[in-house]
Amino acid sequence: MKTAVDLHIHTALSPCADQDMTPNNIVNMALLKGLDVISITDHNSCDNVAAVMKAAEGKILVLPGIEVQTREDIHLLCYFESIETLKDFDCELRSHLYKLDNRPEIFGHQYIMDHRDRIIGERCELLLGAVDWSIDELVSETRKRNGVVIPAHVDRPSYSILSSLGFIPKHLHFKLLEISHSCVSIPPSVKGFRLIYSSDAHSLGDILEREMFLELSEVSVHTLICNLKSQNL
Repeated sequence: MKTAVDLHIHTALSPCADQDMTPNNIVNMALLKGLDVISITDHNSCDNVAAVMKAAEGKILVLPGIEVQTREDIHLLCYFESIETLKDFDCELRSHLYKLDNRPEIFGHQYIMDHRDRIIGERCELLLGAVDWSIDELVSETRKRNGVVIPAHVDRPSYSILSSLGFIPKHLHFKLLEISHSCVSIPPSVKGFRLIYSSDAHSLGDILEREMFLELSEVSVHTLICNLKSQNL
């Protein structure tokens, strides 16, 4: 089954995202654009994933996810088969966040929302920035929970595995990499890797149209996770 996906979308929890990136706005825009699957991947937190999943019930599939910035300033996308597993991962991650207060007037608000788009809280610690995990530690923490790790926007000159390390570490066994939707030049060093592109949407208009497809036997989180794992073999 040819399945249209966008697996890198931020909500208003990410301080760099627009405040109208609410659960229902995201779901409805994804539906208008004809997507079958989306993933919410806020910076270093999963606080809005459950709300988006509830808003999307019976409408569109939501893959539980998170975007983490490692100690080396590498952005990695981590996906899990259930919201419970993602929350367990997030609980461990919180103890590795650097304790810096957010300054909304500079970085933006970090709103926690419910499935009706009501603001029910705000994260006070700054979610932008690195956590105290190396790339090896992050990959280990994700995979021991049967999750999938994909290096994010490897074509960018900052916050990517190539900009930080200059190479793809063989011992981490990455086969699938994300490139930016706007990528105009594929780095030569990713030759031989499988590539997926996503919007990295911080505003509603940036969410993908039906342009990135995965072949799935059925549209389910389990099948999607299995597909991403198989591409990393």
